[in-house]
Amino acid sequence: MRVYVLNGPNLGRLGTRQPEVYGATTYADLVELCERTGRDLGLEVVVRQTDAEHELLGWLHEAADEGAAVVLNPAAWSHYSIAVRDACAMLRGPLVEVHISNIHAREPFRHHSVVSAVATGVICGLGVDGYRLALHHLATRRP
Repeated sequence: MRVYVLNGPNLGRLGTRQPEVYGATTYADLVELCERTGRDLGLEVVVRQTDAEHELLGWLHEAADEGAAVVLNPAAWSHYSIAVRDACAMLRGPLVEVHISNIHAREPFRHHSVVSAVATGVICGLGVDGYRLALHHLATRRP
């Protein structure tokens, strides 16, 4: 089973960007965590990060065409990108939305995600462990 782990803007700066909010884990550490977890679960995990919205849309379209599962941290696009939400709505496989921080305990503009309504499930506030939990969940949903 292929799972795309897709990350939006600024997540490539993990480890240096607001460690009091996002922790000390680097993006390279996150990639390793996802790949290792995938191997342990027998999943084919593809991890990507972009600061370009059009690139994320292309990856979501690719996953939709393949019927692949997606773990998505849309980051700031969660709160306003109808384009990302609409691409997520095209997915045929399960979608788990992940946020490292608890978006509901942060600034009011972060409390709502336009993606959540089309997601299979949402994990937030559990740090990078949310990615591991999302992959475990998807491994149990194999066709």
